[in-house]
Amino acid sequence: MPARRRVDLAAGEQAVAAWEAARSTGEEGEAPEVSRQQLATAVRYLVEELVERAPGRSVEVRIPPYAAAQVIEGPRHTRGTPTNVIETDPQTWLELATGRTTWAEATASGAVRASGQRADLTAYLPLR
Repeated sequence: MPARRRVDLAAGEQAVAAWEAARSTGEEGEAPEVSRQQLATAVRYLVEELVERAPGRSVEVRIPPYAAAQVIEGPRHTRGTPTNVIETDPQTWLELATGRTTWAEATASGAVRASGQRADLTAYLPLR
């Protein structure tokens, strides 16, 4: 059974489009100017896309303060700190999910913190 979506598809697409438009008008290295609500919606929408494409519960993906989800098939984590964790900021997540940066670039720069054998989203990104 697929996970239930919490973000309306149209609202999610609109939020991502707003972020992309703001990013294309901003200067290099500058965070795009979108409302906190648009940013939250875009992040949550793309996390839900990842959940659909990589179902499972072996890796926890965290994008504080907006989203967290368990993805990728494998041993299920149930208590305490998961052994496979990926954490990044909202801007980096959106850049990864939209293909504006690669997994290798983001992990090498330290923008993504990944621990555990399964904590690699290369096969699932970009989402768009």
